[in-house]
Amino acid sequence: MEANGITAKVDARRTSGACAREALDAPTTLRAPTSASLAGGGKPVRPQSGYWRILSQCEILNFATLRRHLGRPRADALILDVAARIAEVLPDVRILTAGRALIEIGFEREAPEAGAADIDRLRKALARSFDLDGEPYQLQMQFGVAVAPCEDCDDVRLTEAAESALDQARSEKKVVMLDLSRADLAFDRLTLMRELPRAIANGEMFLQYQPKVHVRRQEIASAEALVRWQHPQRGLILPGDFISVAEEAGEIGSLTMWTLRQVIADQKRLAAEGHDITLFLNISGMLLADADFVKEACAIVSTSGAKLGFEITETAVIRDPDSAIQHLQTFADIGVQLAIDDYGAGLSSLAYLKRLPASELKIDKMFVMQLTSSNRDPLIVRSTIDLAHALEMEVTAEGVETPSALALLSVMGCDMVQGFLLSRPLGFDAFRKYLLDEAHLTSAANVQSFIRPESFWKRA
Repeated sequence: MEANGITAKVDARRTSGACAREALDAPTTLRAPTSASLAGGGKPVRPQSGYWRILSQCEILNFATLRRHLGRPRADALILDVAARIAEVLPDVRILTAGRALIEIGFEREAPEAGAADIDRLRKALARSFDLDGEPYQLQMQFGVAVAPCEDCDDVRLTEAAESALDQARSEKKVVMLDLSRADLAFDRLTLMRELPRAIANGEMFLQYQPKVHVRRQEIASAEALVRWQHPQRGLILPGDFISVAEEAGEIGSLTMWTLRQVIADQKRLAAEGHDITLFLNISGMLLADADFVKEACAIVSTSGAKLGFEITETAVIRDPDSAIQHLQTFADIGVQLAIDDYGAGLSSLAYLKRLPASELKIDKMFVMQLTSSNRDPLIVRSTIDLAHALEMEVTAEGVETPSALALLSVMGCDMVQGFLLSRPLGFDAFRKYLLDEAHLTSAANVQSFIRPESFWKRA
């Protein structure tokens, strides 16, 4: 089916529940959403039955070249020119910044094909030259798209689909649309359940690392390991899909053990290269009550000599608090640092929080990403920082994607920050390069020095 020049192959997979990849026909890229509104108000979406949510990312591909010609101040304002033209073509969309060269576009339509048609209109409009200070300039634009039914749409899942579309679009040099409709999810999940043990055994899993930067010390304090699944036929499968599948299939233990051994090997290699930082991995709540897992994990960690941390959610502890807290104390006793992940996303309980042997609390990104555009979120973040400090825990803010959010968190006394403003999740070799670059910074550097140019992410 052709939609204004974009081939929207929305087929039976949309009703079968598979994540359909639509190759649309233009070069593109994509990234996760932020909260700094340029146009459209950035208002939250109200789900409407029968409608589809479209999340697209638009990037200035030749930004580095334009910056050399225009100078940094004018180049940094290019994103406003792009936003203005998008607003002219599609006045009803929400336009949010995601960087100096990247914009997020959110809107709703009656069908994915209609969204594809609108993306094609934008692509053609942005292909026209821009008048920049009296000179015509051609911007090379890239697009990536994720779609999902409004009545069955999860913000995190849609964002993860956007990230996956970004990765695929970069490698394939064409627009990629991910369809997240899940009408017959049971069949798809059963297929993933059958394939997961093979994937772990055959090396289809890999890790990416996202650093945490200490605001006051102005250094990389640690990094979070994020597991990914590169399926030989399906391509990149989102963690939001296969982690829950691993839990249901009883494979979460073996997947976590694989991750633990890989993180240990990576940490020891980094330490040998002079970067002896703590690497964190996520532990499923199902495993916190598993005595056999705890025993095996402790045996591996105790003999490794590696600096490790476990991130756990507070809601996972609430499932079986007595057993979970006992096992977490066992981990703490052998030197594993513990971080409470996604704090504030669930029903946070002070009764459990004060009992956890954790040294770090991570504020959920849904509060941080709205930090500069909400009246209540700054109050919640500030009070959470004060609470954590009173409990002798350091605080990490997730989802830091704008300089204004970083500045506000610094004023609030936040200890560490993590997010796309400082670094995207990186493959191990790219992460090593990131650390190596930081080792050459002067002592006068500040947190802004961690922000990488667009060219770095393309190489990474």
